[in-house]
Amino acid sequence: QMQFVESGGGLVQPGGSLRLSCTTSGTMFRIFVIDWYRQAPGLQRELVAGITGLGNTNYADSVKGRFTISRDNAKNTVYLQMNSLKPEDTAAYYCKVRGTSTWGQGTQVTVSS
Repeated sequence: QMQFVESGGGLVQPGGSLRLSCTTSGTMFRIFVIDWYRQAPGLQRELVAGITGLGNTNYADSVKGRFTISRDNAKNTVYLQMNSLKPEDTAAYYCKVRGTSTWGQGTQVTVSS
């Protein structure tokens, strides 16, 4: 199954921005729907955003207007641009192919002053 490597996390102040990336070496990347999830300590993993192979997107209500998901099929990469970050966005962020259970190691995002 296709597995991703997530990167781009870090410590940022409230109101700041980060861009996360998830990359895979798998083939046929362009046909898959890719989802970003996040998991904060003590909470269940939640869906943040998803993108189809044609670029159709969906977002959790909590991130609409602040986060943008995009993909570069030539680079086998999906991005998550996160703007106007809030402390409640603090979590480990993961991506995966929709409908599968193969997770990467995630990338930590911490929003704190």
